[in-house]
Amino acid sequence: MPTTNLSADEREKILAFQKAEITGKETYSRLAHRIKDPHNREIVEQIAEQEAAHYKIFKTYTGQDIGPNRFQVFFYAMLARLFGLTFGIKLMERGEEWAQAEYDYLAEKVPELPQIITEEEEHEDKLIDMLDEEALRYAGSVVLGLNDALVELTGALAGLTFAFQNTRLIALTGLITGISASLSMAASEYLSTRADDPESNAFRSALYTGIAYVVTVAILVLPYLLLDHYILCLVWTLANALIVIAVFNYYLSVAKDLKFGKRFLEMALISLGVAAFSFGIGVVIRQVFGIDV
Repeated sequence: MPTTNLSADEREKILAFQKAEITGKETYSRLAHRIKDPHNREIVEQIAEQEAAHYKIFKTYTGQDIGPNRFQVFFYAMLARLFGLTFGIKLMERGEEWAQAEYDYLAEKVPELPQIITEEEEHEDKLIDMLDEEALRYAGSVVLGLNDALVELTGALAGLTFAFQNTRLIALTGLITGISASLSMAASEYLSTRADDPESNAFRSALYTGIAYVVTVAILVLPYLLLDHYILCLVWTLANALIVIAVFNYYLSVAKDLKFGKRFLEMALISLGVAAFSFGIGVVIRQVFGIDV
């Protein structure tokens, strides 16, 4: 039988858990209706049913119906559509971690809590890990294109910045270099994938690599197309590189449960280190060869 002698604070906390569960149920149900893949749709429907069951358990203690947080339902559904189902769901699950500390506080009053905790931590995690998304299957190809573009182009732009000191010329050279390199990287990824796994979709791997490279090139070259001061352009480009590194590593840290800090620091140090070295080379070349553009 549900405990009825709840304090006002305890009842308030249970209502918060109840609202979180019905919000999760509504979000998963909305996502399930839009998923075309039967395998993924079934998994998301199972998670929605589990959230609904948890809601009903908490309701036996509050005796009150409560609606979902409509903003959160819209927000997480939108994230899932923009950045992928796995990212949206895992980010939502991270947002529910606040409840774990409160569960201990209510363990004596709500005997079902151990069961709920187990399902939240184990069952749902297993279901989420079963999701099959193309974007995550080709994450390695995206990493390859993005890493190479960041390291090679930040270095090239830094060297060109001091060698040429002309933003339009730097932008033109950077675009030619970047687009050529993206085609080369895509071709290399295609051949490498075909050689390593003849059964895999080598063309799709090459496409993801090439697109990641071109998008990164566009972001890095953009400042040189908008500003006239070459030093400000270089600073903006390096800032863009750090933003790209941060955003992509945060995405992977959520979607694939990887550590953010170490991966971000490693990529940032490599990209900025190569840029600094290349800038020095640009200084030397300009002085030695007397280039004046």
